[in-house]
Amino acid sequence: MDARNRSGPPSSSFQVCRPSLFSRQPPRVLIVDASPPWWSETGTTLCEALDNFLTLACSLDGPCRLPLLSLYALSRQHECLLPFVQVRGNLARLRSCVEELRSIPGEGCVRAPRGELLKQAVLDSLQQFKQYTRHTTTPNQANNNGSVEVTVVTSQPGRGVVRQLEAGLKDTDLVSLRRLLVVHVSTTDCCGQDTPSPETAEETEASLMLGTEIDLQHVENSVIAMEMVLKAWLHDQGGKKEQLHLLLPPGLQGEITTPMCVKCDMQERLLSPALLPLTPDLGVKTESTKDFLVSGKGLANQSPPPQRLRVIKTLHVEGVCESVLYGLPLIIRPTTCWQMDWDEMERNHHLFHALCHTLRARDWFLLVRSEPIGSSSIGSGVCCHYLLQPSASLSLLLKPVANRELLLPCQLPVSNQDPPPDALTTIQVQTVDKSPVLL
Repeated sequence: MDARNRSGPPSSSFQVCRPSLFSRQPPRVLIVDASPPWWSETGTTLCEALDNFLTLACSLDGPCRLPLLSLYALSRQHECLLPFVQVRGNLARLRSCVEELRSIPGEGCVRAPRGELLKQAVLDSLQQFKQYTRHTTTPNQANNNGSVEVTVVTSQPGRGVVRQLEAGLKDTDLVSLRRLLVVHVSTTDCCGQDTPSPETAEETEASLMLGTEIDLQHVENSVIAMEMVLKAWLHDQGGKKEQLHLLLPPGLQGEITTPMCVKCDMQERLLSPALLPLTPDLGVKTESTKDFLVSGKGLANQSPPPQRLRVIKTLHVEGVCESVLYGLPLIIRPTTCWQMDWDEMERNHHLFHALCHTLRARDWFLLVRSEPIGSSSIGSGVCCHYLLQPSASLSLLLKPVANRELLLPCQLPVSNQDPPPDALTTIQVQTVDKSPVLL
């Protein structure tokens, strides 16, 4: 669109869809219950997930999503392994802290009461945060990060840990505690055995007396599950105001003559690949064929070698979520290269046709992985993955798929109930019997 026809400056339309630039991201405190015998089962998993997450958080470009981090470990006593430090630019120190956490023995006997150690770690972290903000040299940072979020990771029964924290903190000043999350890492196949009883329901109501929010989350003992708990810190936390107004046209029935506004919030599903320091040959962009093909020295005056995509898995259509796809798609069709022999070209055409027919008949997609040119093995870096979707025409649609490093947690509730009749009627009046509009 011509810049002269725009209603505002070039960045105004983009600004509407941007998050709040992560200006109110809270500092984080991670308290790890490393007491035996559970630590021998969960320690390796948690440390690997923490190392992966911190490597990612330190590598992200753009606005700071995790400004400050402190880490405590509970074993025979509570110990601050990492005072509050800025995450960006401190990867070496953060990894050293993870190695120190990894070295805590997983066997032995701990006689100190768990509840008292938890209480002391939380209070110590709040006191440390007050001292940090009192001596900070950046006034804006102190204003934006006026409260801290504490996450407790434990393999003890989650409800019991919540009750211990409620009992230990009920008479303390928690004005600087924004949220307290207890993450129960299950060491069994079932994560739901810690369900609340009628008695604990009453105790949950009593927890409101603390003046802060205490949440309980169950996760399995796996690296991916723990990474998703930590990646929740990367979401935009500045939800002081709705982020999107969805305007519905006025209804053609009844007395509604003005547009209806549905207020919404936006949440990232993926981290943009542009925020990661990926090498150019990973094919992050798919805006054009030039972006997809790998360029290199000595290839300026000759055609680049074919890009290699290796099929690694078949996927059922209903098992693919569109939210993990990004970028612009590319059309894949059988080659018409004039240098090929006619018989070879015809055979290749038939094979391509058979592939498309088989995928459509079985409702399959293909998951493919890029490979370095001139090598039959995958390099040590991050590999690009793509989805091949069959079309009714003789073609395949190539869409980039987000790697595990890019995925952010997304746990949205599924509603099995119909909406209230009055709200349903209002929406139907606004949207039914509309003539198509040409844009």
